Amino acid sequence: MKTDKYLFTEKFNSLSDEKSRILLVSMREIANLVALCNLYEFEDIIFENDAADLLKLLSADNSVTRKIYKITKHLTNSKPLADFLVPGADPYFFNKEYELFFPTFNSPFELFALHSFKNWRQKCNKAVCYIFEFWESYLQPSNFYFLEFLKDFDHIFVGTKNSIEAITKLTGRPCTYLPPGVDTLKFSPYPLLPYRSIDVCNLGRRSPVTHQALLEFAQQQQVFYYYDTIKISGIKNATKQQTFAVNNAKEHRSLLANLIKRSRYFFANRARVNEVEFIKNNQEFGSRFFEGAAAGTIMLGEPPISKEFDKYFDWPDAIIKIPFDAPEIGEIIADLDAQPERLARIRKDNVVNSLLRHDWIYRLQTILESVDVKPSEIMLSRKAKLKNLANQIHQIPDGSLVRSFSS
Repeated sequence: MKTDKYLFTEKFNSLSDEKSRILLVSMREIANLVALCNLYEFEDIIFENDAADLLKLLSADNSVTRKIYKITKHLTNSKPLADFLVPGADPYFFNKEYELFFPTFNSPFELFALHSFKNWRQKCNKAVCYIFEFWESYLQPSNFYFLEFLKDFDHIFVGTKNSIEAITKLTGRPCTYLPPGVDTLKFSPYPLLPYRSIDVCNLGRRSPVTHQALLEFAQQQQVFYYYDTIKISGIKNATKQQTFAVNNAKEHRSLLANLIKRSRYFFANRARVNEVEFIKNNQEFGSRFFEGAAAGTIMLGEPPISKEFDKYFDWPDAIIKIPFDAPEIGEIIADLDAQPERLARIRKDNVVNSLLRHDWIYRLQTILESVDVKPSEIMLSRKAKLKNLANQIHQIPDGSLVRSFSS
């Protein structure tokens, strides 16, 4: 193993006598953008709740190697021949056996990393992968070469619904939609119930119309409006990777959780809400909804029109629907503030439903069930803890929640 390409971390869980049975492959050292940290939180949940080894790639495959492989595959239509002629930089051979091989990818363009792993299928009894964002528009003929790397998996999971049928058809492998999750124990405001000192939190993509209205509302009403201020074009010689990179994904998730569970209102919109031409009719939803609900905020925004969203957020007022451009946002918030009992009920429902349905451990359960791999004892223990916490919150009198959750 070449240490300049991989970082291999082995962990034997203190609550289990078993050797590592899952091999995780992570892109976190290469793709360290702030928007990708939620996927790495999923990896951390698996790492902490099962007997797993974590393999972190430290450098991406050479772009020249990728192009040669792509051309060879196109001309010969033979993956074995392309593998032979383009062996890849620092090919890696596994010397341990695992019950499950589980790499996660932010997008399908990272799949070429598998080219360097030469015997993973022989060493792993089962194999699944999770691709967090896979838009149908990525499926251009020039990109089909990376789908070859999916044909050896027992099951493929994708965090966007629009490409599922095409991936299944092109790979011949079962492909299932798996929405994001969240570390609900980290994001839950209970039992400490921190003071919600941030009145409005608006992160990531935003409407300039709504943002301007919130700036004016905050100045007039003296409320705390928290929002992003970085702009790539305003930083000389900066790249997106440099501007939005994080030093430590786990630390960023902790910071985000502490911000959101101290926020009264939180904006969540459908994926790429301001890129109409890119998404066309494919409306998806990302991590913001799960984060806001788990933290017990009142979510405001424009959710997708989809059966999937209605399935995962099917309780009343999970999100207060407002247009992406909402110049009257100040009036909307003032009207909601006049309904403290409703707000307390929303916060309670959001937290309880998140604990029971949207923790990452439930996503892991879905994955393990797809390939007949039994859950670990630690995983079952976490599920029991989530259920217990949800029951405790559910039993709190609504009157108490008006005072505590609305503070």
